[in-house]
Amino acid sequence: MAIVEVKDLRKAYGGRNVVDGVSFTVEEGEIFGILGSNGAGKTTTVECVEGLRVPDSGTVSVAGLDPVRDHDRLTTVLGAQLQQSELQPKITVREALEQYTKFYEHPADWRALVGRLGLEEKLTTRFAALSGGQRQRLSIALALIGNPRVVVLDELTTGLDPRARRDTWQLIEEVRDSGVTVLLVTHFMEEAQRLCDRIAVIDQGRVAALDTPAGLVSRSTASTVISFTPSQPLDQDELDRLPQAVSIERRADRIVINGTDETVDAVVSLLARHRITAARLRVSDATLDDAFLDLTGSAAPDAADAEADEHAPAHTPAHEERTR
Repeated sequence: MAIVEVKDLRKAYGGRNVVDGVSFTVEEGEIFGILGSNGAGKTTTVECVEGLRVPDSGTVSVAGLDPVRDHDRLTTVLGAQLQQSELQPKITVREALEQYTKFYEHPADWRALVGRLGLEEKLTTRFAALSGGQRQRLSIALALIGNPRVVVLDELTTGLDPRARRDTWQLIEEVRDSGVTVLLVTHFMEEAQRLCDRIAVIDQGRVAALDTPAGLVSRSTASTVISFTPSQPLDQDELDRLPQAVSIERRADRIVINGTDETVDAVVSLLARHRITAARLRVSDATLDDAFLDLTGSAAPDAADAEADEHAPAHTPAHEERTR
């Protein structure tokens, strides 16, 4: 059953539609991804789900609660790791956990969370001295300390090194396996493909597609990628005539072709006909990057970039209500 329902959500700033009719549902127990380029409207969408922004129109429901009208009750069922958040530099891990525990009537055992997240040896460490990965683990613990049914993780792995990112992915899977529904906001294609049961691709404030990762990839016009280094030059006209070839690139001495299985057969025949050897021949399936390019018309965001979303500060619902 759906635990999060978003219908025709709209939000504008300065006359610009940041979120323009977004609709989706999140099923209980899944990892649901919201994927898009920087500034696509991902963060504003989830901030409306969290009750941090008041929609201009449309409806949002989390476990039957309105995030704005029922905000106090929402905090008992939804935990959130914000895209940009800091703790007081001198607060220790133990102090942060104990402080957050006091916010909830029926909190989780923070000692058990510490054990699950590998923070046992960091309890007396001040926030300022934690590494990026350790801060992310702490942010997950704080998001889970209220025993939520849903947790929102917004750009959780931005800025982490590859090892820390993969460790965090494992933690997210463990969170889902414990029975918590995960709403994951990301612009990392590999992250979305690895973790998500379903993905909503947001482009210019709208849902461009909603499907499983495999379903999105299958929509790509180029389902297969062929790359090789020919032993002698190939005529460009012959390459251009390859059936079902969507794109052909020359990268130094390598040729990279996006196409289909039919294209692969034609490449093999072309090489055999000219008695050309293909060194380091690789044939692979298309990726979520390819699907993203087809759906949005733009390349996947640079993994080094942080989300530079809607250029408007987040407000609490009460503050936003007063300033509307």
